[in-house]
Amino acid sequence: MSKFSKFPYDAPTPPKPMPVLRADYSPPPFLVTDTALDVQIHDDHTRVHATLRMKRNPAASAGGALTLNGEAQDLKEVRLDGRKLAAAEYEVTPEHLIVLKKLVPDGGKPFTLEIVSTHEPHKNTALSGFYQSGDMLCTQCEAEGFRRITYYPDRPDVLARFRVRIEADAARYPVLLSNGNLIGKGRIAGGRLRGRHWVSWEDPFPKPCYLFAMVAGKLDRVPDKFVTQSGRKVLLEIYVEPGNGSQTAIALRALKNSMRWDEEAYGLEYDLDRFMIVATRFFNMGAMENKGLNIFNSDCVLARPETATDGDISFVERVVGHEYFHNWTGNRITCRDWFQLSLKEGLTVFRERQFVEAMNSPAVERVREVRGLRIQQFAEDSGPNAHPVRPESYLTIDNFYTSTIYQKGAELCHMLHLMLGETGWQRGMKLYVKRHDGSAATCDDFVAAMSDANRVDLDQFKLWYSQAGTPLLKVTSRYNKKKQTYALQVRQSCPPTPGQPKKRPLHIPFAIGLLDKSGRDLIGTEILQLRKPVENFTFKNIESEPIPSLLRNFSAPVRVDYAWRESELLFLLAHDTDSFSRFDAGQTLFNRILLRLVAAFKAGRKPAMPEKFIAALGAVLADKTLDPAFAALLLQIPGEHEIALLLAAAGKTVDPAAVQKARDALRRAIAREHRDLFWARWRDLAPDPYGVDGKAMGARALKNLCLGYLGLSGDGKALAAAAAQVRQSPNMTDQAAALGVLVQSGDKLRIRALMDFYARWREDELVINKWFAVQASAGRGDTVRRVRELLKHPDFDRANPNKLRSLIGGFAGNLFAFHAASGAGYRLLVEEISKVDKLNPQMAARLAGAFDRWRSFDPARQKLMQAALKELQAVRGLSTNSYEIVTKSLASPGRQAKRP
Repeated sequence: MSKFSKFPYDAPTPPKPMPVLRADYSPPPFLVTDTALDVQIHDDHTRVHATLRMKRNPAASAGGALTLNGEAQDLKEVRLDGRKLAAAEYEVTPEHLIVLKKLVPDGGKPFTLEIVSTHEPHKNTALSGFYQSGDMLCTQCEAEGFRRITYYPDRPDVLARFRVRIEADAARYPVLLSNGNLIGKGRIAGGRLRGRHWVSWEDPFPKPCYLFAMVAGKLDRVPDKFVTQSGRKVLLEIYVEPGNGSQTAIALRALKNSMRWDEEAYGLEYDLDRFMIVATRFFNMGAMENKGLNIFNSDCVLARPETATDGDISFVERVVGHEYFHNWTGNRITCRDWFQLSLKEGLTVFRERQFVEAMNSPAVERVREVRGLRIQQFAEDSGPNAHPVRPESYLTIDNFYTSTIYQKGAELCHMLHLMLGETGWQRGMKLYVKRHDGSAATCDDFVAAMSDANRVDLDQFKLWYSQAGTPLLKVTSRYNKKKQTYALQVRQSCPPTPGQPKKRPLHIPFAIGLLDKSGRDLIGTEILQLRKPVENFTFKNIESEPIPSLLRNFSAPVRVDYAWRESELLFLLAHDTDSFSRFDAGQTLFNRILLRLVAAFKAGRKPAMPEKFIAALGAVLADKTLDPAFAALLLQIPGEHEIALLLAAAGKTVDPAAVQKARDALRRAIAREHRDLFWARWRDLAPDPYGVDGKAMGARALKNLCLGYLGLSGDGKALAAAAAQVRQSPNMTDQAAALGVLVQSGDKLRIRALMDFYARWREDELVINKWFAVQASAGRGDTVRRVRELLKHPDFDRANPNKLRSLIGGFAGNLFAFHAASGAGYRLLVEEISKVDKLNPQMAARLAGAFDRWRSFDPARQKLMQAALKELQAVRGLSTNSYEIVTKSLASPGRQAKRP
């Protein structure tokens, strides 16, 4: 045993499954046209009688046995066209049900297969399939959970109509839901089934089984209605655990706004009689787009200003919109195989972004989108788990619900929209829907629709789907005063990623502008089309040397290397007419300064503070004509992980202590210089504490940013104001922000504030998750010890993904505390992953990703993290989910992890 181990690992790990390869795709050998499920729920088990109307697929290879996926079930009976099969006529393995080839009709002749099996939802801690969440039962079938409910060809390119009958005890499970339209219900009178009831649902639209959903429980129902553009009346229902109905107004408003926006923006109307959302406390993801019955994590539904932050409320709006938009881009048109996951997720994230920008400030939302992409996806693209938007292989698809699939996939759509224009984009979308409605499509199908509808060649653009990594654009410029020309040269390159040492040039839309010394836009925004490794562009009639504004509105997911003078960046921060480029100029300055400060602290030198930049930030703070939300973004210093990523990209060792010192020193210098101005803005900004509009949220964002700067400066008056804000504010955004200031400060006021906050909110699980997170995220030397204490807290539940994300996930994302030089943070995480992996492999794998950038740190930390990964790799019975992440993290740079 290594020093990380507290578990016996003496037994060998069993062989792991071989990778699934995109190149091995073949059409399904059997199709299912109709699926009928009779589900009988009992206290200790659930019995499922599945009736599948099937036939051989004429497009597939002829012959072969009938093989269905199935896990964690007790098979009771198999019938083929009404005849009960003998045990010798089929085979059951831990993962399959196989019916002998000779029994299955040939020639495309339809047949009926009936399967009776049982399983135990209350023991299903993986939260995949049918499982218990508190007092309710619910499903999660994406990606491969349906095989835990019944034996089935569990793949996205098998589409069938579903009819479902659910039977359960009426007192314990008064609400019984499934996909589609309600077609019948009743009670069972007399006999041993007395007190039970049944409900029948029918989904008329063929769907893959990953979109199946079922819920049983004692739930409060919040109804509403929506009238479509064609005049159809749709019943809207949100189901929540008893007592939570008052927290659904924001989600309902977002749902109706989403439905109306999709009609107006895309002409896509909802197609069923009702739309249902169910909120559950135990859920591995944010939400799931099951046809007509969306199942959500509670924290993506329940929101009101008193208990949810503005970030939470905005997230609810995003997630509700995202899952609704999947009705067409994901449900009506699904993906052929899981390698095409971004076909539905990237496209739907892009549509979600369009919706959120339409509802709020486009400039603010675009900056937030790009910040998230750079923090998460750029890091992913430069690490050992980098993969293309359309991966070539996987061990378990659960590990590919990544920022690359979602955020980078959305940026591909953003680029297509920019290149084709709104009219061309809509032409392409209409053709895509016309061609593929009711079918399973591919990324190539989507690009082909865009290409054909607009008669443009997008073959080179498709490389974005197959190449991993973040491209670098190195830009140089030359001004010829005599000829009044301005020349730009752009060189594109992309670093090696696992399995892809060499990259081909991409088709990149590169949006730029040129500003004169007064801030006037000389050419507007021009989109340069980059296709070659080196491109040259010349602009004529430029009367004076301009300042370039590059990558406007973040026109492509790339890095830009240009030798701006700091005076030019200060000018762009003050004057750029493109909001994103204005923000980016400030971030570039922040980054340059922080890297210098980190180097100074590592060398033991006293760093010099950037007086001109600090003064420019004061001008932003004083500008009351500026949208407060945007001002807060301009003033927000890059996070520690952003700085670490910059250091790694520059080939420099990450020193977490130096990163924290640099960041805190700059924030203190800014706070000291503008102390009076921070106080003035903090007092002036007085938003409605119950307001959830953009104006109120923006004012709170800037006000709490001011408090954060003042609190870090050690101003006792500011810490007292923070303590009062925690106690007195009726708004959770204000409470949580002030609590974070106190916890990070280390001031004794934090102890009372944490106690009071817990006492006030101990009955609200979602708020207590924030209490866990703020302590786990504190960049303090005692955080490891505090997290160990919180692991024993009665409100912490390792089986609940939200609590895991708040406490363990928050800690793993804490650069300073997690990477404590002693290795105590690594030991803690290894212990937790080993425990969680036995309960919920999906969550364990996500936590294991915290180690994937171990090569960026100093040799001592590298050694400790590598030992931690090897410790995890040796865990007896380690899940495929965790094994894949750990093994790829350990693999040599630029190479794929190999199977044993």
